[in-house]
Amino acid sequence: MKRLFTVVILFGFIGNATAQQDPQFSQNMFNKLFVNPGTAGANDAICGTLLYRSQWTNFDGAPKTGLLSIDAAINPIKGGLGLSVMTDEIGFEKTLNAKLAYAFRFDVGQASKVGIGVDAGLIQKSIDGTFKFNDANDPSIPTGSVSGSSFDLGAGLYFQSEKAYLGASATHLLEPEIDYGDFTTTMAMHIYGIAAYRFDVTPSVSLTPSAHLKNDGATTQADINMNAMFFNKFWLGGSYRLEDAIVLMAGVNVLQNLKIGYAFDITTSDLKSYNDGTHEIMLNYCYKIAKKKLYPIKNVRFL
Repeated sequence: MKRLFTVVILFGFIGNATAQQDPQFSQNMFNKLFVNPGTAGANDAICGTLLYRSQWTNFDGAPKTGLLSIDAAINPIKGGLGLSVMTDEIGFEKTLNAKLAYAFRFDVGQASKVGIGVDAGLIQKSIDGTFKFNDANDPSIPTGSVSGSSFDLGAGLYFQSEKAYLGASATHLLEPEIDYGDFTTTMAMHIYGIAAYRFDVTPSVSLTPSAHLKNDGATTQADINMNAMFFNKFWLGGSYRLEDAIVLMAGVNVLQNLKIGYAFDITTSDLKSYNDGTHEIMLNYCYKIAKKKLYPIKNVRFL
């Protein structure tokens, strides 16, 4: 199986590949900044999120992905700033993507806001050619480690109200080409759509259906989620990823501003016989920025 997986990955990256998918996560409701820079500063707080995903357990060369994202609302610049750093390893390929985001935010009505954002950064890929699979003696297959990098650009639009959010965004806008020397990889532009609405069933129970859509020009992937929050303390949820997996989710607000979440993917695709599922853990902390109160100044002449 390890040999078969290596062959599949190899043919996915050798040559001028154009349909490279961004890393996949199940707890997408906590991973909005990486795909949509318009969300920077949306929580009116300084927020940090850590995600780690180990996909297809016991499948040799399976993806392992880590993501750190930090964003903050900054009133003097009328918006928010964000930083995302992602590492991804699949087979003999490693990817690093680091980018800075800015969102201009403005009010729409009394309780809604819109964010228009851009992000820019670096995407780097490396391939370990020491996997020793070159039976064809193809000179285009590296026999050592090779790497390349390129400038990356994204943009997004994000609407948020008290109970709902809606967003549209694109990553790899310039479709950057990564040159390894003997071959290249082109990152296809990815289009994302995110949406959610919270229904307050009782004062202590709420339901939030959400959707996460991704298209790379060749394929479309859809996650349909439902989370139930109890006493604003812990949540249980489930998700269906089109033709890929059923996801079970749970989480708890450990402290007022600290959340811990866990997701387990049950594979439903043809790979279900070759792995023991996928594990994903999430940590999120938000520090609310206290707003200064403005007091009226009285003029002694008019007391």
